[in-house]
Amino acid sequence: MSRPSRLQRQVLSLYRELLRAGRGKPGAEARVRAEFRQHASLPRSDVLRIEYLYRRGRRQLQLLRSGHATAMGTFVRPRGPAEEPGDTATPGTTRKDSDGPKSPCEGAGAQETLSDGR
Repeated sequence: MSRPSRLQRQVLSLYRELLRAGRGKPGAEARVRAEFRQHASLPRSDVLRIEYLYRRGRRQLQLLRSGHATAMGTFVRPRGPAEEPGDTATPGTTRKDSDGPKSPCEGAGAQETLSDGR
């Protein structure tokens, strides 16, 4: 087996540092492990992506060490209309207008004008 490259050593060092920084912060260690597992299957030849993820990890490490972070969580993509339980819509179909706006910003553009013209 060959020696690990400099980039491999940096990534392993980042992993250890993130785990240490995440001690005592709810959800941090599990999130770090999940993130590294998710990207473990990247090919070694994809250096640009590995370097990008490494830089992103360094920024997250700085945030964890800053003292302002008390916990670590993730943003979860909301389920689409076809994935909601009990929904009979087929994938690719849109909701009816009576279902309300499709996004939080939709419908906010058309505001009523006041009676004095403002």
